[in-house]
Amino acid sequence: MIIVTGGAGMIGSGLVHALNAAGECNIIVVDDLTDGIKFRNLVDADIADYLDRDEFLHRMTQDADSGVRAIFHQGACSATTEWDGRFMMERNFTYSKTVFEYAQRLRIPLIYASSAAVYGGGGGFRETPEFERPLNVYGWSKKLFDDWVRRRLHDLTAPVVGLRYFNVYGPRENHKGAMASVAFHLFNQVRSGTNPKLFGAYDGYGAGEQSRDFIHVDDVAAVNIWAWRSGVSGIFNCGTGRAEPFRTVAQTVIDTLGTGAIEFIDFPDHLKGRYQSFTQADLTQLRAAGYGKCFRTVASGTSDYIAWLSSQAL
Repeated sequence: MIIVTGGAGMIGSGLVHALNAAGECNIIVVDDLTDGIKFRNLVDADIADYLDRDEFLHRMTQDADSGVRAIFHQGACSATTEWDGRFMMERNFTYSKTVFEYAQRLRIPLIYASSAAVYGGGGGFRETPEFERPLNVYGWSKKLFDDWVRRRLHDLTAPVVGLRYFNVYGPRENHKGAMASVAFHLFNQVRSGTNPKLFGAYDGYGAGEQSRDFIHVDDVAAVNIWAWRSGVSGIFNCGTGRAEPFRTVAQTVIDTLGTGAIEFIDFPDHLKGRYQSFTQADLTQLRAAGYGKCFRTVASGTSDYIAWLSSQAL
């Protein structure tokens, strides 16, 4: 049995589908379906059971499970604009500690979702504390759990891997609203007959030149499955190692759909001082741990994604 928390979300459901493709169907999905629209992400998935996040929390206190082979803990509040610190810490820190302790008691591997938001304004993207300066409470909640895990890495009963996701995009993110990827929003703008819009010049970057490490959700799923099978422990960046500008994403959307022209808007005041204008994963530790696969470029990954979105819109 494999447990995937947040399994109805974008990354979680992508992971469930990747596990299915690898022949794994004895999967328990844990999520909060208050937003019931997320069920669509699992309609074509093969799973054994579903548990509400609160039911799973109770179950973890009973130590009744047997036959669990791994836990992929993807469940979290991922809204970088959420400033309710109590809510964020309960979802991303306290709950994660319970999952960690449960996995350690059962002596089973835990692979959990961290975030590149831990770096914030730290000036670098290596998995070391001197670069970790979150700009929002979401990033701080992820950093705090990473630090909590670090203090236990030398006293584990089973492997634990934290993956610091950079900018993930790809299928099954329709439910995310404002937190969906820029590729998703630009696709919808062009499909509605308007031009794709990007931020103008800001923070020393020209219009549309703010750059991120964009990683396709299928590549994220592949890293998760490798982490489980490899038996390694540690905290690793999960990006492509390449920073590419938002302009490239927009141009790929335009080229794939065959219409549109980039427009630029003023950088919003509410994001100033809370925005990462540049991210690029340092993959040294991930590669040293044995992950050797290549990652999609923004052009190839976005083109595939836009084709997928177009097929869903028919």
